[in-house]
Amino acid sequence: MDETERVEVSALAVAYRDIGPTGEMRAAAYVIHAEEAVRHFWRYRPPLEDEPHYSPTKFEVRLHQPLRAEDEVRMTVQVDKIGGKSVGFEVAMEKDGQTIAEVDITWTARQPETGEPVALPEDIRDWLYRYVP
Repeated sequence: MDETERVEVSALAVAYRDIGPTGEMRAAAYVIHAEEAVRHFWRYRPPLEDEPHYSPTKFEVRLHQPLRAEDEVRMTVQVDKIGGKSVGFEVAMEKDGQTIAEVDITWTARQPETGEPVALPEDIRDWLYRYVP
């Protein structure tokens, strides 16, 4: 399978709108693009009836090198933790084969009507384990 066809890999060309006054990508844009990478990955989960909603509950960003307009970035999503009610993702951002940023995102499963945390469905847990390193 071609690497661009892997569900956990997506690409980004840094847009001018993401650039701050210093000429570097704004910190918030790293989170936005990491969330987009996770959403791309999430589209390939198994379909379920009565699936809970998932919402972000934690972000952590580690920046190693700045990105600039038009930089080509490869984003790879890994599942780094699977809890009873939450899942942790790590999105590695690479440019020219070098890691430039890592964004950790935790999602919590929630009951759609009340917003209360609920257990991750077993089918989702089984699928997620395929992406744990």
